[in-house]
Order: sequence, then C-alpha cells, then structure tokens
Amino acid sequence: MNKSVVNITSTLGLRNTRVAGTGVVVGNGGLVITNNHVIAGATAISGVAVANGRTFQASVVGYDRSHDIALIQLAGASNLPRLGVADSSQVKAGDPIVAVGNAGGQGGTPEAVTGSVTALNRSINAQDPDGGGSRRLDGLIEVAADIKAGDSGGPLVDRAGRLIGINTAASIDPRDQSPAGQGFAVPSNTALGIAGRIQSGKASSTIHIGPTALLGVAASDAGGRTQGAEVTGVVSGSPADRAGLENGDVLRSVDGQEIASAADLTSAIDLHHPGDEVRIAWVDRSGRTRSATVRLATGPAG
Repeated sequence: MNKSVVNITSTLGLRNTRVAGTGVVVGNGGLVITNNHVIAGATAISGVAVANGRTFQASVVGYDRSHDIALIQLAGASNLPRLGVADSSQVKAGDPIVAVGNAGGQGGTPEAVTGSVTALNRSINAQDPDGGGSRRLDGLIEVAADIKAGDSGGPLVDRAGRLIGINTAASIDPRDQSPAGQGFAVPSNTALGIAGRIQSGKASSTIHIGPTALLGVAASDAGGRTQGAEVTGVVSGSPADRAGLENGDVLRSVDGQEIASAADLTSAIDLHHPGDEVRIAWVDRSGRTRSATVRLATGPAG
C-alpha cells in the first residue's frame, strides 16, 4: 500500500513556515487526494512519490473545505501505482484497520499503525493545525489508532489493504499534546466522490475549482455592535490594501452577499476566482459605511 502514498510538504509563504502531510494517488497522471488543511495557505506544494522516491512540484486542482478534501496534481508524474478501493458503506465497528502516513513529517517510508473501527458517521470539531480556529466535520469513521501529525491525507485501509478512508484528524492528550489513540477519517466513498467532481470541474457551494482568489485580509468574527468579519491584518499591496481597508474595519458584504462572520467571508471569496471584480462593503473604525470594487488577486491554496 505504501507505493501509492505521497509525502507532501506545503510551504506557507505568508507565515514563513512549512506543513507536512500525506496524499494518496488516485489517477495515473499524478492526481493525488489529500486533506484540504494539508495544503491550505500553501504558496508552494511538493510531493515525494514513495513508489519511486521522486520529488514533484504540485498544483491545486480543487478543494472542498466542508469535507476537508483536496485534489492536487503532481507535475510530470505518470504511471504511479494506485491503491485498491473498498466500499466504505460496508465498514462496520470492530473491523481491523491500518492507518498509513508521513507521521511527524519525517518523510521516507510511511509509518503504518494498526487498530480497529470504533464508530461510524461521527461528527467532530477539528482544530486547525495553526490553532487559528476549528471546523466541523461530519460523517467520519472513528478508529482506535495512534494517528499523528503528518498522517493527515494518508490512507486508512482494511485488512485486505483496500482504501476505506482518508486520515483527517486525531485526538490529542491535552497534558502533553501527544496522540491519544483516537483517529478520524473521511470515508472513501465521500472522499473519492468529491475528488471525482473536482476532476470533472463541477464547482458547487462547497467545491472550489482551480486557483484561490485573494482579497488580502486576515479576519475574525466581529465582536462589537456591527456583525461581520473584523479585519485583523491586511496584506501589503493586496486588493484590500488598495481599497483602503485597515485593521479594525468590519466587512459586511461581498457582491451583495451578507457577511456575518469570518467563515462567511471565506465562503464568499471561495465562489470567485483570481481576476474577478467584486463589490465589497465595510464599516470603518469611525463607524462610517464604505464600499469599493476590487479585482481579486491570486492567493495561497485553499
């Protein structure tokens, strides 16, 4: 099963850091499925194919934040082996499993840990790796296995070595931040269904195809009288910067779509692509309502 695994490194240029994760080959031409949080914010992505040890630069084909799934393309890759796939609707509590991934971001031969399925159709609030927030994920397979940081996006397989899920989250012991022996995976039926829609170019309210558009702000939920996305940072030279947005301003709408939270702002921008012109409205720090038309730039990955 290791031959279908890709060790992924995402460079987050705006944060000057790197994130390690895992992917699974799903197409002969170098298509790889992984978690969205593995590539979120990436200004560059590379993948080492375990099958041949080669390093490939990668681009994002599309992603679905709501299910934490992304599809990336390894440039110039071909004939990489794919993993057999099982029908995840047939998975039952008690079934033995193996979770495979780039544990700890060490690279090289992926680590494999054994365990069993403990529950199905689980919902969790998964903490973002950078600690900046959490996201709700539904319909997950829960397993008793020591899934670690870096395993995200790797394969969860059954006793026959067939894919039944994509490793997505793990419980952490709050005392020392060590793995707590509980993991969660997106079922293979769900993950590969999303990957298929991305590959077909079928965008939706949750699936984004192609490069990510950039307004150029960091935001949090507004805590004052004005509901919206409060600006906590502005990227120099970005569309938001040129429009005059500043820290403390509260974004209220994008192209007429009301913005009630930072998540709403992300969802609204996800509906667009680099080069699109959008009308934004905000309340500045003095309480004055302002608006501007901006042309969205190309931003980091999903």
